[in-house]
Amino acid sequence: MSEAQVRTHESGSRKLFLYVWFWLLALTGVEVFLAYERLGVKLMLTLLMGLSVIKASLIISYFMHLRYEKRSLVLTLMPAMVFVIVLLFAFFPDSLRLLEMRPR
Repeated sequence: MSEAQVRTHESGSRKLFLYVWFWLLALTGVEVFLAYERLGVKLMLTLLMGLSVIKASLIISYFMHLRYEKRSLVLTLMPAMVFVIVLLFAFFPDSLRLLEMRPR
């Protein structure tokens, strides 16, 4: 087999997947810790959304094997992820408006 063929069928090792799983677990722990902290709503949502994007990137890259795909597939899927993130931030202010309308 040539090196190019080996690279197309390359995948992560068990050690790499456990390492990524550990970081996903640690980030989840940080999110749970933040849920019990008394932070402002804007700061809390910004932190949680940022951590969620990092976790989604790790999952997409390693567990969905996008890291090992051809560059053209990655360049096709990444604009969709950016679009979703932009939509999240577009509707974020509306969620804060609804929070302020809630009876106390």
